[in-house]
Amino acid sequence: MTERDGIERRRLLGALGVGATACVGGCLGGDGAEDDDDEDDAQVHEPTMEIEFDDDGPFDFDDGERCAVCGMPAKKYFGTGQLVHENGLAAVFDSPGCLFAYTVSSTPDSPIAAAWTTDYETRDLIDATAAHFVLITDEEAAEDPMGIDPRPYAERDDAVAFLEEWEAEELTPDDDIIVGFEDVSLEIAATYRGNRLPDE
Repeated sequence: MTERDGIERRRLLGALGVGATACVGGCLGGDGAEDDDDEDDAQVHEPTMEIEFDDDGPFDFDDGERCAVCGMPAKKYFGTGQLVHENGLAAVFDSPGCLFAYTVSSTPDSPIAAAWTTDYETRDLIDATAAHFVLITDEEAAEDPMGIDPRPYAERDDAVAFLEEWEAEELTPDDDIIVGFEDVSLEIAATYRGNRLPDE
C-alpha cells in the first residue's frame, strides 16, 4: 500500500466515523457529561490530508474540512488550528483543545514540522509551537461552545494579563498554568478532551 493509498483509506474511515458520530455531538460527545464514559469516542487520531508544505506558514484548507479529533467543521468556531508533519501529512482542528488531543495521541512516524492555533485576543493564526497556553478549567465560566479550551496567546504578557482578569479560578502564572506546546501532556489534553483520548 502506498502512502497515498493509506491517506485515502484513513480519509474513508474518518468520513465513516464522522458520519456515524456527527449527530451525537461535537467535542463533548452527545449531551456532555452523560456520555463521558462512551468508549467509542476515545481514539487515537490520525492526519486527514496531505499537503505541499513549504515552511512559509499556515496552509490553506477548504471550509468543509473537519477537525481531525471531533469531526466538527474546522472553521466553525473561533479556535481554528492546524498541524503538519515533516512528511506532508496534516490535520486541522476546530479548537485548541482538539489540537492538544491530537498532539498527544497521533501515531504518524513523521515528527510534527509546524502547528498553528488562534490567538485568543487577536483572533490571528499564530505559531502554536511558540504560543503560551493558559490552562483554565472552569467550564461554566468559560462558556466555550465545544467544551472548555486552553487560551492561546502569541505573547506571554497577554497570557498573564488574561490570567489576572480571570476571576473564576484562583490561578497565577507561578502555578504552571501557562504552558508551551512542548509541555502538553496526556494529562493536560485530557482536561480538555478526555473523552477523545485513548485510555492511558
